[in-house]
Amino acid sequence: MLKFPHTLPGLYIDGQWAHGPEALTVINPASEQVLAHVDGADAGAVDLAVAAAQRAFAGWAKTPARTRADCLRAIANGVEARRQHLMQLQAGNNGKPLFEAGMDVDDVIATFNYYAGLADELDASRDRDVPLPTDEFTARVRREPCGVVGLIVPWNFPMVTTAWKLAPALAAGCCVVLKPSEVTPLAELELAAIIAESGLPAGVFNLVCGTGPAVGAPMAGHHGIAKLSFTGSNAVGVQVMQRAAETVKGVSLELGGKSALLVLEDADLDLAVELASGGGYFNAGQMCSATSRVLVADALYEPFVRRLKARAEAIVQGDPLAAGTEMGALVNRAQYQRVLGHIQAGIEAGATLVTGGGRPPALPVGFFVQPTVFTEVPLDSALWNQEIFGPVLCVRRFHSEAEAIERANNSDFGLVASVVSADVARAEQVANALQAGLVWINAPQVIFPQTAWGGYKQSSLGRELGPWGLQAFQEIKHVVRAAWPQVG
Repeated sequence: MLKFPHTLPGLYIDGQWAHGPEALTVINPASEQVLAHVDGADAGAVDLAVAAAQRAFAGWAKTPARTRADCLRAIANGVEARRQHLMQLQAGNNGKPLFEAGMDVDDVIATFNYYAGLADELDASRDRDVPLPTDEFTARVRREPCGVVGLIVPWNFPMVTTAWKLAPALAAGCCVVLKPSEVTPLAELELAAIIAESGLPAGVFNLVCGTGPAVGAPMAGHHGIAKLSFTGSNAVGVQVMQRAAETVKGVSLELGGKSALLVLEDADLDLAVELASGGGYFNAGQMCSATSRVLVADALYEPFVRRLKARAEAIVQGDPLAAGTEMGALVNRAQYQRVLGHIQAGIEAGATLVTGGGRPPALPVGFFVQPTVFTEVPLDSALWNQEIFGPVLCVRRFHSEAEAIERANNSDFGLVASVVSADVARAEQVANALQAGLVWINAPQVIFPQTAWGGYKQSSLGRELGPWGLQAFQEIKHVVRAAWPQVG
């Protein structure tokens, strides 16, 4: 097991590592043992990080975009060179199995390389002519970096959500202050070490570990931060938006989900069960994209439930670092207790517990929760309507396609959805009717850097990934000039 004999510095500011005043304890959720101690930051350290980023901004914004692209590729190469170590850090600190951690690292590499490719084209496309209805004026539109940006990322996908924000911000020419989750900082600290070797000028990238009150709140309200990008819970997202309003800064929010998977009557049953299992139990269900509401056509409902029960009970839980582990632990005790509380509330609300619902008997230590399946879940229950963020699937039958679409859309959230059907044309029509930012058809939850990430309603404000992720860190300037000869 990875162990760190000394307290790790949790601040990287202006090209230098430093210790902070707040002690953070980092645990292994599968063993409940201490992995490391990290020195966290406070509001004063946030001030130092923002000041360093402000000093670096003028030079970085004017750096040729191809040079910025080279730095992004250097980061991608550094991550690839330390792939195995980063996998170990993620599995040990987050509790996810090694194969999932490997997918995360590959996502980070792909994201930095993708935005390096976009940066290669930025200088040539920065200014574009704007057609006007008169010859007396000319106009051009110019995209410029928005300035110093604050990035606040969650614990469920260490490095992944960081890469989704950091790569486009650096490509655009912004300077960054990053706050990783205090729960899972180890992989982010290693990523910062890789970035320190990538050729970025001092102050372009700054990292401040710490809690939300000590670091996140000062970042959200800081007058020196021009744009804030946050991924996390809706409750904290509201607080972030309120603090950001004090300085009227730009805000991007990636928040919760309560997504649906629709199994139409012509679906392949084995495929549907696999997609439901993956959509609900990947990362132990700790995903804003978890398709935790499963809507199944009446004709397939009974066999689907039987097969899903068997599939859930066959999932191998255990040490995330062990070969063959399919599902690891929840990230910490608070999350473990929260998920068990939701399960108990679901039972009390009248839902039928098909399987799971508690700690695996063979795992008396660690924050493990069995893959859980409920049926007959009341539509007005918290289990059906609120984000659980744990390995809990709720299954209901439907009698018509219209009913399924209405049930899926009847939510405060609209992040993702999935459709399973042998009729591709019909599945496409259903996808068009769903109020979600991303819909998969007969596919697992594969995410490409080229496609947008974000959703409808309370799930998101703005989009990440693709060219939209880059545009989130750019300001738009129009320049209009009189065409007639100037005097002077």
